[in-house]
Amino acid sequence: MTVIEIRIELKKGVADPEGKNTKKTLEALGFEGLGEVRSVKLFEVETSLPADEAVKAGEEMCRKLLANPVIQNFKVTVR
Repeated sequence: MTVIEIRIELKKGVADPEGKNTKKTLEALGFEGLGEVRSVKLFEVETSLPADEAVKAGEEMCRKLLANPVIQNFKVTVR
């Protein structure tokens, strides 16, 4: 069984209100010295495809459904 890992994150310069709110809340809870906090989505998809085909399938999943190419970048890996 091959597992496709798909990481989706906002492009540089795109506002990340979830990340900003998370940082603000962490600071309110007493966590100090925090840098930027960014939200990231991670999907794990199990497949019976061989690794090279699984990467191509994961990329196609991103283009068709999982990622918005205008504001998001994605990275597909297999394990």
